[in-house]
Order: sequence, then structure tokens, then C-alpha cells
Amino acid sequence: MDLAYLRAHPQHLPTFLTHQRIRETPVSGGDICAAARLTLDDGSSLFTKTWPDAGGTDASRTAPEGFFATEAAGLDWLRSAGAVPVPEVIVALPGLLALEWIEPGSATPEAAARLGRELAALHRAGSSAFGADWPGFIGRLPQDNTPSADPWPVWFAEHRLAPYLRLSADNGALTATEVALVERVIAQIDQYGGAEPPARIHGDLWPGNVLWATDGRAWLVDPAAHGGHRETDLAQLALFGGAPHLDRLLAAYQEVWPLAEGWSVRVSVHQLHLLLVHTASFGSSYREAVRATATSALQV
Repeated sequence: MDLAYLRAHPQHLPTFLTHQRIRETPVSGGDICAAARLTLDDGSSLFTKTWPDAGGTDASRTAPEGFFATEAAGLDWLRSAGAVPVPEVIVALPGLLALEWIEPGSATPEAAARLGRELAALHRAGSSAFGADWPGFIGRLPQDNTPSADPWPVWFAEHRLAPYLRLSADNGALTATEVALVERVIAQIDQYGGAEPPARIHGDLWPGNVLWATDGRAWLVDPAAHGGHRETDLAQLALFGGAPHLDRLLAAYQEVWPLAEGWSVRVSVHQLHLLLVHTASFGSSYREAVRATATSALQV
């Protein structure tokens, strides 16, 4: 099987893998999927993601319906803007996603500045509404992408904060103290300002979803793409230690498309979404981060 054959017959890839007709090397793929590098007969490489076979019932071995289709749609939508490097989708099947292989490299100040300019162009490509035309996932969790004409504060509170607050409270990850803090942020969401039309955003842009490549560029991977607020992507880049050379990235972004007044004090508001996703997904280990971030938001 070479790349041309695979493009013409993507449905055959699982059969070739089952019968070990393609060289497959396991690689790191994050906390959710099993990942591998495939080497085809023409020397091409692909990055594949599959739902891990955890044993047990059939349901435990099957990706949620639409899981890989959603990621493929998001990648294609981001890529279609022609603004920032995004891997090409080669195969998208219910149980498998295959993308072009990007050779990992090192982060440099020059690559960070270029990413800042490219992110500004991506965001400017816009979206017809908040949300998206495909069902959403963020990590393993569903995410409501129903297109909405509501202004950003209302949409963000109802579709990005409240659902994951409920999940985090229900699973015991947050105590009544954190729940009350986040509820206060939601109650005063209109006071934060910065409302803008929907931008074309990655939606899960913590530093681990930026792939610094040997071509000297930074590629976006693993999106939860949708129409959202551009400040959300930039705020997420500052989480979990922050992206390398973030100051250079933000300065370059500002040169292309300056952010609205007060953006820096809204960072904590935008970060709450992804932190609540983490308490909903991984439990109380992220409780203190939610508490500190909500407290910071209430001081704005």
C-alpha cells in the first residue's frame, strides 16, 4: 500500500493493519487514543489514532459515535483557512484517523512569532456562528457545538462553562466552594467585556497541542475546533506551564490583529473552560487550579 492507493481506498487501511501489511510503530498519542506511525511502501509516513482496546465490553473498545469524524472535520476546517499549519486528514473512519506525519522538532523564538502571526490570520478567518456544524468533543467528553447567534458572553457561559461545572460537581471533583466561585463568574459574565464576533479557533489549544516541527513551524493538532472567542485560544496557550516563547508569540499576534482592551485581565475567564473540562475528566487533582482561576476572574 502506498499513499496514492490509500487516498483512493481509505476504507482498506484497517484490513492492511489487521494483516500486518504495513509497518506500524507505536508513538505517544496523549491520554486518550493509541497512536502509531505507519510507514507505507513508498516511504510515506502517517500518524494514526485509534480508540484503545481496553478489553471488557464492546462498548469500552469503541470510540464514541462521531469521535474521529469530529476531529477530522475540525482539522479540515482549520486547514481550509490557509493560515496555520494543520496536518492533512488522509483517512477518517469510525474507529481510526490517519493524518500526514509531521516530524517533531524544537520550539524556537522565530517559530513562536510565526505562530502568533498565523493564529491571528486563522482567527480572522471567522465562523458563521459560535459553535460548529458538527458535534463536538473535547478530550473524551462531548461538547455542545450547536450553532448559536447568542452574544459571546451568554454562549460561553451556557455552552462552555456551565456543562463542565455540573459534571465536575456531580463527580465530586469540585466542592461547594469552587462551585459557588464559578457560579459567580457565570452570573457576572456580561461584566467582563471583550465580546466579539465568532473567530475560527482551535478550542483546545493547551501547549501540548502545538507540535513544533523540524520544518521550523508550529503545527496545530488535536483540535476541538469551533467558532469561539479568539482570546480563548491565547489564554489556553498560557496553561500548564505555558507554550515556549509565549511572549514572542503574543507580541507577533498583536502586530497582526491587536487584541481588545482588557484582554490580559480576561485570561482567567477564558481558562476556566479548559480547567473545568479537566476536573470533569480527571477529577479533583485540578480542583485548586479551578479555585485559583475562578478567584482571579472575580477580581477583574
